[in-house]
Amino acid sequence: MLFRSMQYRSLGRTGIQVSPYALGAMMLGAPAIGNPDHEDGIRIIHKALDAGINFLDTADRYSNGESEVVVGKALKGRREHVVLATKVNGPMGDDPNQRGNSRRWIMAEVENSLRRLQTDYIDLYQIHRPDPQTDIEETLSALTDLIHSGKVRAIGHSAMPASDIIEAQWVAERRGLERFRTEQPSYSILNRGIESEVLPVTQRYGMGTLVWSPLAKGMLTGRIRKGQETDLRRAAMFTNFRDEARLDAVEHIIALAEEAGLPMTHLATAFAIAHPGVTSAILGPRTMEQLDDLLASLEVSLSDDILDRIDEIVPPGTDVGAPDQSAYLPPALQRADLRRRPVTDRSAA
Repeated sequence: MLFRSMQYRSLGRTGIQVSPYALGAMMLGAPAIGNPDHEDGIRIIHKALDAGINFLDTADRYSNGESEVVVGKALKGRREHVVLATKVNGPMGDDPNQRGNSRRWIMAEVENSLRRLQTDYIDLYQIHRPDPQTDIEETLSALTDLIHSGKVRAIGHSAMPASDIIEAQWVAERRGLERFRTEQPSYSILNRGIESEVLPVTQRYGMGTLVWSPLAKGMLTGRIRKGQETDLRRAAMFTNFRDEARLDAVEHIIALAEEAGLPMTHLATAFAIAHPGVTSAILGPRTMEQLDDLLASLEVSLSDDILDRIDEIVPPGTDVGAPDQSAYLPPALQRADLRRRPVTDRSAA
């Protein structure tokens, strides 16, 4: 591993040092849209580690556990030099209790993740999504016990609204529980909403921030253009790939990248780690070719002039066009009955 050439960053106030880019394993072991070849996935992980990346992120639900299996195979003999992160929350079966953030499920699923990863501890164990049906104290209590048992080193969450982040910090302080040390939100040139509240809150509490989808699920690769057909296999899965506002912004970003003499992917990933509140950006290659391109961007740094031009295309703190389909929506936005008074209580027009 090229430790000397990598400028590592502190993961919040944990004291753990991580690379500014993390390797995301969602595409590894994934037969539908990713790379089902375990041996190829292992080679991808090894090449990223050899380049100095020491931060790996996966989740139990990625390919129903296959991603964790690939990561576990790849880390044999290398575990001590890797900061390993995984997640819990998503459904892992038809049983209604095989999901969520309850103590019952967390305590069961951490053992499954440890087995698949072939390790006896997880450096960063994250709640993949909020669970409104579970008291946050219940979740924190279970995670605290995992830290005290040595099975988990630090805890975090993903896609938490700013208000929920603050509540969790308060509950941990008042109840004497371990507190969340990291947040993992979506962040890219096209999705800058977290700059408004989430990043200021994580900075206030000294949390690390591990951002995902810096390429906006492929829109910032330069292969999705306005008025052109795309051969990306995932394009049909995401309606915001056809969003006019996003496509217009992409055209402006392509022009800026060309003017700056940078591949669009390099411009996008360098932007994601330029914010002082961002610790690492997750790179999620499916192939060795994609990894090679992303590794070539490790030394890219954007000037203030380029960042100013990006601000003109997508103003700070804003998301462009249709919302991310994988983003967390709180119940108040999903359920009409939480936004409307009963008919009998409504005032007459």
